[in-house]
Amino acid sequence: MLSTINFCIITAIVIYLLAMLAVGFLFSKGNSDSTDFYLGGRKMGPLVTAMSAEASDMSSWLLMGLPGVAYLSGICDAAWTAIGLGIGTYLNWLFVAKRLRRYSSNLDAITVPDFFSKRFHDKKNILNAIAALAIIIFFIPYTASGFAACGKLFNSLFGVNYMTAMIVSAFIIVGYTIMGGFKAVSTTDLIQSCVMTLALCIVLGFGIHTAGGFDAVMDNAGALPGYLSMNATYSVAEGTAKPYSFITILSTLAWGLGYFGMPHILLRFMAIEDEKKLVISRRVATIWVFIAMAAAIFIGVVGLGMTKAGALESLEGSASETVIVKIAGLISSHGVFPAVIAGVILAGIMAATMSTADSQMLAAASSVSQNILQDFLHIKMDGKKSLGAARITILAVSVIAVFLARDRTAVFSELYPSLGQDLAVPLARRCSARCSGSAVIYRVRWQAWLSAA
Repeated sequence: MLSTINFCIITAIVIYLLAMLAVGFLFSKGNSDSTDFYLGGRKMGPLVTAMSAEASDMSSWLLMGLPGVAYLSGICDAAWTAIGLGIGTYLNWLFVAKRLRRYSSNLDAITVPDFFSKRFHDKKNILNAIAALAIIIFFIPYTASGFAACGKLFNSLFGVNYMTAMIVSAFIIVGYTIMGGFKAVSTTDLIQSCVMTLALCIVLGFGIHTAGGFDAVMDNAGALPGYLSMNATYSVAEGTAKPYSFITILSTLAWGLGYFGMPHILLRFMAIEDEKKLVISRRVATIWVFIAMAAAIFIGVVGLGMTKAGALESLEGSASETVIVKIAGLISSHGVFPAVIAGVILAGIMAATMSTADSQMLAAASSVSQNILQDFLHIKMDGKKSLGAARITILAVSVIAVFLARDRTAVFSELYPSLGQDLAVPLARRCSARCSGSAVIYRVRWQAWLSAA
């Protein structure tokens, strides 16, 4: 029997999912060819460009992984990672965005592989095909992990069958993507970034109050050796501070280097209506990223304070990643309206996952239908046929992703058997980014730097 609280939570999530489908339907009439479908006709505004880029990047890691790390070991590891990602975000917008928008428009390139091929004067489109294959190999499994994450969320919270929940979630994501294309994906990502922000604010405010106030939170954290240090982490097993070396700091900061080659973010640069507006986008994106990651880290610290105050159970190992889910559960116990708020928080976690999955799926589909079929194999299509091929390709990509996600524990192990799930997921995205990052920097900035020298 479904309880009133669970009914309110599910209702809030369902309304959110239906709203995403409505956005897709709204933009379904605005696509006349593949340029509209894959790049929004290069008519995206600065706010949508900024927030959709960052929402599609953060994924559920922002609301689960980052608070979980901070909850277990303190702020050091999480903070240096966040700093590296924040700096990488700013530098990507500063050095790459403007020139990529200008060059891609001049070359009439609508995908990142297409840009490589035309910028390097590759008349045989070999670079086009290689870059497209790299995106397909890494992004389809990553899309599958997004589908799986949504299925796991519903299964763990409400006992819904995993396969059913995963397929329904995939249907929603595919639905608005296949109807509205890039415009729908970017607009839903903007909405999802707002939901994620709201979830962070609510959880943070409720958590601090429940833990006994800000001073109590900081006192509890400060009592653990190395917990609030920037050069040491707290060891749960030993109850002592563990040194965090300079080399480790550098390697953690280096996570931000992956941004220069992330296709789903680079596409946002290519799609903005006016390159001059990228200054606004850069400021909005950088500010949001730093604030959102700082809030997520502090939620982990607050979660520890709630555990010390007896309001939250002790979370060990990977269970620490559910700290926001546990706090949402506490909020829902206060009545109908708080249950609706808890539903919004959980929708925020889904939003973080969906905003990445839709962008990865669209990038993978464009690699097949545009880069391989049309550019490399030279299959001629007019605007209408190209649009149809794009939508069919999205369906094909989603079917493969659903197949990979059918086993909730083996999304990546089937393709990368030597890697664990926790390592394979972020590695898939970072590897795909580094496959193209250096080439992007070389073609949009390096020659300008050489000329200046």
